[in-house]
Amino acid sequence: MKEEYINVLMQLAQKAFKKDEIPISALIVKNDKIIAKAYNKRVKNHDVLGHAEIIAIKKANKKLKDWRLFDCDLYVTLKPCSMCESIIKQTRLKNVYYLLDKPLTKKEYNKTKIIKTNICTYEQIYAKILNNFFQKKRDKKIVL
Repeated sequence: MKEEYINVLMQLAQKAFKKDEIPISALIVKNDKIIAKAYNKRVKNHDVLGHAEIIAIKKANKKLKDWRLFDCDLYVTLKPCSMCESIIKQTRLKNVYYLLDKPLTKKEYNKTKIIKTNICTYEQIYAKILNNFFQKKRDKKIVL
């Protein structure tokens, strides 16, 4: 991890701290150039998605005009949570570098139950819609 990136991460973490946000910051780098930077804004924006990683990803998506971040690296102060980790994988980021592991005592809130419905007729209709969509993409040879 380049010291230049660490310095920017530290400045952003301090900014978050001063705004009473959890001091986590993130950068996205492409071709050795910072293209997006962010810090946590969950409290300020009343937004469960206000994690530094997600904000940085959204900024990079906008800048590159693509939801995929091929050949980009993410630098973050704290190891990403499971939500951010899933989103990071979806973006196709090349590498993720982080400074600090989460404390072993840190638990992620997970009391939500995810339940599959048992309405088979709609399941088949939706499966057909989804399959048709991806078949259309394959026919056009568009990479998702």
